[in-house]
Amino acid sequence: MMIAFDNSYSKLPDGFYSRQNPTPVAAPALVRFNNTLAAEIGVNAEALDLAVLAGNRIPSGADPIAQAYAGHQFGNFVAQLGDGRAILLGEVVGPDGIRRDLQLKGCGPTLYSRDGDGRAAIGPVIREFVVSEAMATLGIPPPRALAAVTTGENIIREQVLPGAILARVASSHIRVGTFQYFAARRDTEALALLADHVIQRHYPDLTSVDEPYLALLGAVIERQAALVAQWQLIGFIHGVMNTDNMSIAGETIDYGPCAFMDTYHPETVYSSIDHMGRYAYQNQPPIAHWNLAGLAQALLPLLSENEDEAVEKATAAIDTFSERFKASYAAGLRRKLGLPTVDAGDEALGSDLLERMARNKADFTLTFRYLSALSQTQNDADKPVRVLFEDPDGFDQWAVLWRRRLAYDGVADSERQDQMRKANPLYIPRNHLVEASIRAAEGEDDLAPFNRLVTVLASPYQQQPGADAYAEPPRPEQVVHQTFCGT
Repeated sequence: MMIAFDNSYSKLPDGFYSRQNPTPVAAPALVRFNNTLAAEIGVNAEALDLAVLAGNRIPSGADPIAQAYAGHQFGNFVAQLGDGRAILLGEVVGPDGIRRDLQLKGCGPTLYSRDGDGRAAIGPVIREFVVSEAMATLGIPPPRALAAVTTGENIIREQVLPGAILARVASSHIRVGTFQYFAARRDTEALALLADHVIQRHYPDLTSVDEPYLALLGAVIERQAALVAQWQLIGFIHGVMNTDNMSIAGETIDYGPCAFMDTYHPETVYSSIDHMGRYAYQNQPPIAHWNLAGLAQALLPLLSENEDEAVEKATAAIDTFSERFKASYAAGLRRKLGLPTVDAGDEALGSDLLERMARNKADFTLTFRYLSALSQTQNDADKPVRVLFEDPDGFDQWAVLWRRRLAYDGVADSERQDQMRKANPLYIPRNHLVEASIRAAEGEDDLAPFNRLVTVLASPYQQQPGADAYAEPPRPEQVVHQTFCGT
């Protein structure tokens, strides 16, 4: 059975990419195949056989390329980066009419590998599979994991590790850094081609507006503001918010040292390479703002022939980010707190809770989830959330204000609790569980912990029999302090 490829990016000029086939591997073996996602994109396991997933066979209609892009990495601009270990096989349009990239990650060196081997170890592949699928079930736009395979070959990092490849799908893999790549080369013609491609692919309603490139900037700002608000509301820390890791489509791309917070603190950092906390949890909104300013700068030649006018337009657009983010975040926080209406004191009420959580080392996910079970009058049901706080009085004092606010809305407990449970997951990819899955796969070739974790995370908002351990915070000896990129 064939894959119905409908490639568009590879029809752009050669300077946008290099044509590159995956490097075959010795003995591929399937780790996991996402049948649900395969059905969504209109491709079945027969068409995506092991040879295709491992890069050992190029399917008919594919046009493999490695995409070129630049980027600010920890604030430092690099004019040429590109897909150093990922190859886009092509694009498919699913039964739902949505166009998606089909990409292999860890499939060998490309023109952009910069002396790297272009491979991935089993650990980063498992991490991305788990986290990307969890983000999807949490309702946050991600690339999706289609399949993971082992290669039968070892790779060298800090130690010898089993090699693996991840097949993933995304709306596209076009980044802020893609625009920066052509802006750095002063290639206005390529910038316009790229912008036109993005508009047609991701924002077709902008085709007929008076200033489509300015409208494109505004649309990307809106999507990124909403995306980062969702990250903050779920306790997700990306870890490497470089401009080459920011999707034009408003999806979470390039999972590396990403993690979900256990104990809440706004300064939380997990990434082993983020020594200064540039991409800490609290810094994600301002960094997104900074990255989008990089996009605006790249687009300046398209906004106006007059440089001052172009800067004025770009600045006005970028200045809308903060309010867009605040609006998305505030609406989400009200849902988490069970507040269906808007009151002037809601922001302060939410901030007060987070400050008390930080002082008392409360678990981020469970605080909100257990809050979802409380009634408008204090009773024994308060205990599970109270004990999450080192000083339970800290929660009790806040709860008085919260209950007073609930009374203002007058919503029945059962209705409010149901809505809160839909906004506050019970299960997230706890770092110690992800690490345990990785260690089992690396050392014992045991995929059972990985498969069980993916299964539980498929229903993050519903309590599941026998899954209590997946909701619990780590014990002190299980706490993960650092996560690693895996390149």
